[in-house]
Amino acid sequence: MKKKAAIIFTAVFLIVTVIMHDGDLAVITSSFNASSISAKAAVLMCADTGEVLFSLNKDLRLPMASTTKIMTALIALEDPSPMREIKVTKEMVAVEGTSMGLLPDDTISLYTLAAGMLLESGNDAANVTAYAIAGGLNEFAKLMNKKAKELGLKNTNFVTPSGLDADKHYSTAYDLALLGAAAIKNPLFKEICSQKSMKVEFGNPPYPRWLYNHNRLLSSYEGTIGIKTGYTKKSGRCLVSAAERNGITLVAVTLNAPDDWNDHKKMFDYGFSVMKQHDLNDDFSNIYVDVVGGKEKRVAVTTQSKPQTAAANNLNLSKVKREILIKPFEYAPIKSGEILGTVRYYLGDRLLEEQPLCAAADVEIMEYEIKEKERETLFEKLKNFFSGNNKDNKTEKPTKQNKEEFKAE
Repeated sequence: MKKKAAIIFTAVFLIVTVIMHDGDLAVITSSFNASSISAKAAVLMCADTGEVLFSLNKDLRLPMASTTKIMTALIALEDPSPMREIKVTKEMVAVEGTSMGLLPDDTISLYTLAAGMLLESGNDAANVTAYAIAGGLNEFAKLMNKKAKELGLKNTNFVTPSGLDADKHYSTAYDLALLGAAAIKNPLFKEICSQKSMKVEFGNPPYPRWLYNHNRLLSSYEGTIGIKTGYTKKSGRCLVSAAERNGITLVAVTLNAPDDWNDHKKMFDYGFSVMKQHDLNDDFSNIYVDVVGGKEKRVAVTTQSKPQTAAANNLNLSKVKREILIKPFEYAPIKSGEILGTVRYYLGDRLLEEQPLCAAADVEIMEYEIKEKERETLFEKLKNFFSGNNKDNKTEKPTKQNKEEFKAE
């Protein structure tokens, strides 16, 4: 019974929220000439914070062509076994448009299918992925829309895995920016979409071959790391791209943009000119975790690196809230650097930064002298410790705060 109570207790977290700054964080777009953008809809977003630096018709629902494959590839790479091999059937590759060259009876992995989508924009790769994961196109579309909902894409609906035109297949520049920012957080996805070319293997039997990326920004704009091109007659030229510079990652989206390459370069130039990393100047000197069974009654916590967030360089960080999640106590021994909790920084509902909280020092375990005549078991020792009836004068009773929190369980 006591064991069960102790387990429940250690699962409870103490949450502390502190207002760190006053004021507000505004969006500056006045210095950027929106008329220079050829797109019908566009968004420039900070991938780390979700801050929109520039937008044009950001919530306008439009067809998005092969940028659809961002979602299809992401689902493929989030599969529990992305390296598992698929046997291609004739039904799977019965699709028009761009192709990575799949044929019936080929063997290919989900990882390589994702590469075929993100580099060669293979509609055949998208279809094979849908059949392999969900058994068909309609069922896979349900998975795509479920994932869209999880990511907060409120104005997006998927019908096809490839992005070929279909009724009620649409998205927005803002939703695609959210999707792109989420996708590049997946290490496998980022690894693939940032490549100008990739050597892969597939076929019957599989043999080596090269795939080539359609994204010209990888060669023409410094720091580009992806993401996906798209085009149909109905959608026009569509592009979702991302670039990194000085620790800041930006995502740009254009829909129906005749001059998309230059549109993205202009937006990135603007974004990097107004963004920088800001120190949050946080202080953890008064944050401790209580320690049970240690030579020290508590241990200080700290972060592994200085908390920072990206924001416009001429703006004041404001209304930033700090949320600390730690257990009410930890058991000794504790090693310096051991993760004891998490600190998060929010601007409104938007997460700006998250870091682990680590022990700032070692805490050695208290060695209890057990006399043979007492014949107390370890369980009895713990029982007495929490009840306040500890016979060993070398240890202190738990604090009132801890006892109250334990009773709450």
